[in-house]
This record gives sequence, C-alpha cells and structure tokens, in this order.
Amino acid sequence: MTQQMTPRRHDSLAERAYKHVRNEILRGRLAVGQPVPEGAVADALEISKTPVRQALQALRKEGLLEVGPRRQMIVRGFTPEHRREVMDIRLAVESLSVTRACERMELQEVDYLRLLLLQQKRTVDAGNEDEFIDLDEQFHLYIAAAASLPLVERILAELRGFVRIMRLGKSRPPEHLRSVLAEHEALLDAIEARDTRLARRLLRTHLLNSDQ
Repeated sequence: MTQQMTPRRHDSLAERAYKHVRNEILRGRLAVGQPVPEGAVADALEISKTPVRQALQALRKEGLLEVGPRRQMIVRGFTPEHRREVMDIRLAVESLSVTRACERMELQEVDYLRLLLLQQKRTVDAGNEDEFIDLDEQFHLYIAAAASLPLVERILAELRGFVRIMRLGKSRPPEHLRSVLAEHEALLDAIEARDTRLARRLLRTHLLNSDQ
C-alpha cells in the first residue's frame, strides 16, 4: 500500500516545486544566469531534494533552465537568434489557432473572452502589470483551447514562458497596455465575425508590436 502511494506523493511534491520555481523565474525573482540550488528550494518548500531535482529537470526540458559552468541549474538566457525562433514559432502556431477559432469558436466562448478583456482593462486602471500579463497569456491560450487545438495550447504555454523571461526588466507604461488591450479587442471582433484573413493580419501585427 505504501509503495503504491509513494510515487503519487513524489509527483505531487515535484509539481509543487515545479510551479514554485517556474513562477519565481517568470516573475523575475530568479534572474537570467542565476543558479537555482536544490537545497534552497527544498528548504523554502520544506520538502526533500528529490522532488526538487525532478522539477528542475522538467524546467530544463521546457527550456527555462540550463546547466551552468559549475554543473548547477541556472536560469537560461536568450540570444537574438533564439528570440527570432520563438517569434517565428508563435506566428505559425497562433495563426493556426485564430484560423481554427474563426471556424469553431462558439458564442459563449467569445463571451468568456469579452469578460477576460474586461478584467484586463481593470488591471490597467489599477496599474497591476503582473496580472495584466497573466490575463494576456490566458487570452491567447484560451483561443487555442476554444479552437480545439490542445497541442497548440501546450506549445503556446511553453513559449509564453520564454516570452515572459525575454521581457523581464522592460517597462510597460499604461498607454502601451491599453494599446495591447485594443489589439486583443480587435482580434476578438474579427474572430467573432469569422473573418479569418483579418484575424490573421491583426494577430501578426499584435505579435510584432508585442515583440518590439
């Protein structure tokens, strides 16, 4: 009985460690090039090093960590070539996402995204940039989910981690966030209107503006 329960316990702790370290990276509390010691994470979460080690390996496979010069796991940096690759992949998979969404998205799913954009507007008014970015990610991921593209959704979830790291340290004034929100609204209008060509064009403009 104990042997059957132990893996589930370790899986749960590894997932907890994964979410903790990933959040620290995406929030900028672990800087690019900074080591992520197993012991420090284990002590912070009051767990053993084994699930932490599993979590760090998962983050390495995801591309957020890499092996440093002293064989420690460190937060990965991104070269200009890697940035371009991320953008090219986003353009390709999100174009597929909005194309299918124009064909398949149902009215209640459009309504859900309208509510999400209302929440995003409130975060701009409140000056809460972190929550705005969280909602930005939800917006793009939900389009893929509503388009019945689970693999695209998973790819985008990983890419959004890269994008978030690459934008750390960059200031986003309220007028920029309002511009992003307006682009989201225009894109959703095109999807609701089943205008695939317009939706794809608006998406491309939106992604390129975000990258700049």
